[in-house]
Amino acid sequence: MAATDPEAAQRQREEIEALSSIYGDEWCAVDEDEKIFCIKISDCLEQPKWTLCLQVNLPPEYPTAAPPIYQLNASWLQGQEYEELANHLEDIYIQNLGESILYLWVEKIREVLIEKSQSCDSAGPNIKKITEETDVEYEEDFSLEYQLLQEYTAATPNIDLPESQEGEELPPIFHGNPITDRRSTFQAHSAPVVSPKQVKSVLAELYKNKKIANATHNIYAYRIYCEDKQTFLQDCEDDGETAAGGRLLHLMQILNVRNVLVVVSRWYGGILLGPDRFKHINNCARNILVDQNYTSSSENLSKQPGKNRRIRKDKKKTEH
Repeated sequence: MAATDPEAAQRQREEIEALSSIYGDEWCAVDEDEKIFCIKISDCLEQPKWTLCLQVNLPPEYPTAAPPIYQLNASWLQGQEYEELANHLEDIYIQNLGESILYLWVEKIREVLIEKSQSCDSAGPNIKKITEETDVEYEEDFSLEYQLLQEYTAATPNIDLPESQEGEELPPIFHGNPITDRRSTFQAHSAPVVSPKQVKSVLAELYKNKKIANATHNIYAYRIYCEDKQTFLQDCEDDGETAAGGRLLHLMQILNVRNVLVVVSRWYGGILLGPDRFKHINNCARNILVDQNYTSSSENLSKQPGKNRRIRKDKKKTEH
């Protein structure tokens, strides 16, 4: 498919020529017309222990306005290791918007392979067992038809609660409508909370759902209004999606909501979304806050005269 953007087309040609020159036989053209290329990456040149094939499809808008579409092919690369590597590539794209990034991707993957090789040398035979156990947990389908179960399973929760919390009444939990974009799915969950203990209880209950527990990221933020001190108790968690928790909390501050926990689950589908992922996270959160009438109740608080609302950050206690 011919590129329609002359600048992007020229930059693609220059990048392909450079990569072919740098990597030689490791770089190959799968389909030049469709701009599909593959490069074999190893932890070392002689007797490599770990090898991975990166296949990329360059859309007409790359690199000026769109990321490459890619596949990571290796028999050992599954589950958590795949998600972590994909996050690295996405971060590189975000940090270098509009720039040619394939060289940075290749060298980052090589860096990960070298670290993996060194880790295996020091860890001994147990490393294979850990990888296999991790792989089983992530055998999920991230297709366009991915649907969330609204009823919880009977699985053991990932978060252990102290005995003092077990007798507390669990707040009701609400689930928003999923948003799907390029095989990534986002869904928000909310619950009314008035204490950090309730926050932890809700998170524990959410993690009983296997699909939620196996999401690539579970970003959350909460704001609790302390009537006696006229302050907000608030905190947030990125869960591996850099800066997402802070953005979510900032949205809640702008909307001036109180006494609510919002969790946004993201299931990564293998295609980089760039800044759009933050848009989907915030849109999911905003929609569920509007649906549950938190935005209207917050307006009353913002109209109260003569009250300076101080904010103190709660120490993070929630386990994942």
